Amino acid sequence: MIVRSPLRLAAFVSVLLAALPALAVAEEGETLDPSQEFALEPYVSLHLGPLDMSINKAVVYMMLSSLLCIGFGLWVVRKGLDPKPGGGQNVLELAYEFSEEQIAKPTLPEGTFKRYFPYVATLFLFVAINNLISFIPLPMAHEGDLFGTGLKDLGLYAATANINVTLALAALSFVIFNFEGVRAHGVVGYFKNLIPDAPGAIKPFIFALEMLSTLLRLVSLSVRLFANLLAGHLLIIMCAGFTILLGSVAGVAALPVGAFFYVFEMLLVAGLQAFIFAMLTGLYIGFAVEAGH
Repeated sequence: MIVRSPLRLAAFVSVLLAALPALAVAEEGETLDPSQEFALEPYVSLHLGPLDMSINKAVVYMMLSSLLCIGFGLWVVRKGLDPKPGGGQNVLELAYEFSEEQIAKPTLPEGTFKRYFPYVATLFLFVAINNLISFIPLPMAHEGDLFGTGLKDLGLYAATANINVTLALAALSFVIFNFEGVRAHGVVGYFKNLIPDAPGAIKPFIFALEMLSTLLRLVSLSVRLFANLLAGHLLIIMCAGFTILLGSVAGVAALPVGAFFYVFEMLLVAGLQAFIFAMLTGLYIGFAVEAGH
């Protein structure tokens, strides 16, 4: 099979590298369980009372994403901003303009734009980079010994495929938009805005539905991102595992299927889910401060 496109080549190589944990399992005669790649064993155990603050794979990936965001921004700024941008400055300005024009301006009212544009832009970039680096094979698989180096085998993992991560991000957005609603209207006024003009008999029913809808935003924000990333990575890992475990024509046939899911998830799902998360956060803030939402 001739692979001419660099993107396709990267996809095939990544799927093959993602199959390394499955190869280790096959050699040991164990049962392949793709969900084990999402197990979080602590690298550094740290507990503060009932809080588990241990450093695990998800924390490392989020740290890496934060370092990439901050480091790239500082590197571009320290080089000096050019009136005729190129290279890194182009990428930085593109991310800024996209966050401003496509996410913040359509969703945030004028009174909250300056206050929350940095938040929704940071949220978009943080989630997007977390999603994108999850398609780069790193030596952080569940098990194995990478070429006798003592490192784990190469594998694919997404911090945003962990419900704790997405729930924490959603909870922060949930607190912010409710805080802004109360700040704009007061406690009583904010709850009054949940009741539209309607016959008096059905107002309590509508209020209950509005309250439930507001609470479910916390669930929808967290589960949408978590489920999409988890499902995509499981499909890729399973296809990679079949390639090794079947060891026949059927196994080879699973490789292009895995490469297809890899390209689809990386090009479409990673950026789209980050955009949706940030966009919905902006919308929720905007709805909360409007006179009637």
